[in-house]
Amino acid sequence: MRPLWGCGTCQAEWPCPPARLALRAEYGNDRTALRVYLGALMSEAAEQLAQVHPASDLYRRFLLWV
Repeated sequence: MRPLWGCGTCQAEWPCPPARLALRAEYGNDRTALRVYLGALMSEAAEQLAQVHPASDLYRRFLLWV
């Protein structure tokens, strides 16, 4: 749910654990494509959450788990 970047189902920060599982299943073994996709979303989230989350937090949230 934008602009807060929360999960519409469990209300956790997106990508929440169920979203991560779904993304891994969707992208299969193509981790590069998954990182590109999440990097683009992280960039968008950084603009929308600039007052709330530092960029390092967003990196951990969006990309470190891949």
